[in-house]
Amino acid sequence: MSERSAAPGGLALVESLVNTLEIDTGADALDTADGRARFGLTEDEAVDARELRESLRAALLAHAGHPPHRSVTPLGELLARAPLVLTVDDGDGSAALAPADGRSLLSRVAAAVAESLVADSWTRLKACEAADCHWAYYDRSPAGRGRWCSMQVCGARAKMRRYRARGAP
Repeated sequence: MSERSAAPGGLALVESLVNTLEIDTGADALDTADGRARFGLTEDEAVDARELRESLRAALLAHAGHPPHRSVTPLGELLARAPLVLTVDDGDGSAALAPADGRSLLSRVAAAVAESLVADSWTRLKACEAADCHWAYYDRSPAGRGRWCSMQVCGARAKMRRYRARGAP
């Protein structure tokens, strides 16, 4: 739904996963083989991926100052199960957390969250406040106060609702 550019670094994975569900239509990309293939998932792994997606969505709503959209497994509980290893580059000595198993979506997401914490970008990844959207987007606004995935769609709808609620002519 968003016309915004993808989130930086590993947060693009998180954003992409959250955006596999279109809340207004119920279309779930994880229901299709092509949608699962984007994340290297089998059909059996889709259930866990959906649980992770909705826990991520709740965290991104919190980043935007909103309550969870529904009851979910706390993201911290899920990420605590992710095996990560500390890697150190022999050339420049830089260190990073990396998935112990490069294939595990949970570990890849945990590594992306850890990377974004170091880069101080984790809280800039948010979920649109529109209840029929909750699309993930990276807030690049100077003050970090973005509210909608798209000003032209969700933002315009919210402003029109407020305008009509005021009883404007």
